[in-house]
Amino acid sequence: MTSIDAKEAASALSDIDSVARRVRQSTIYQLSSLFIITWGVLVVAGNLASFVWPRSAGFSWLAVYLAGIAGSFAISAIGYSRTGIRIFDIRILIAFLLFIAFGMFTCWLGHVTAPRQIGTFWAMYFMLVYTIAGLWIGHAYVAIGLSITALTLVGYFYLGHWFEPWMALVNGGGLILGGLWMRRN
Repeated sequence: MTSIDAKEAASALSDIDSVARRVRQSTIYQLSSLFIITWGVLVVAGNLASFVWPRSAGFSWLAVYLAGIAGSFAISAIGYSRTGIRIFDIRILIAFLLFIAFGMFTCWLGHVTAPRQIGTFWAMYFMLVYTIAGLWIGHAYVAIGLSITALTLVGYFYLGHWFEPWMALVNGGGLILGGLWMRRN
């Protein structure tokens, strides 16, 4: 048996720590990418429904949120059976509902009532969470959040009537592409 010195042991432990971090990030990306893709598809549907039936936009988005929450629980249950990791539970649901309630209160307090203002606010509000989470979870979240926020502002200031289809492409499509990119990495 060979003995190793303190430097070799420290180097080996550093290598092990590095591999553990990469595995952890990869696991998080694999599990959360399904959420992101699911929500991306739902956001595309919500934006297109808002464009086609603007008077029913509130009901369309309520359906999107309900379908997203149900889908999140389903994805979490499937993931838990495979990995033993629960990624969507009652605490996350409560946090999500509090987040939505705060956003609704902010819209009410700030008199955010025009459809483009509402669409811009909610997209940027959600992307703020992605960006902040990315500071701990991984750079993919930061890239998704900042990219979608910038493109949302482009649509708000320059696209007028075509804002909703733009948001279907940018917000929903951005989430789908980001989720697929995370699965690849």
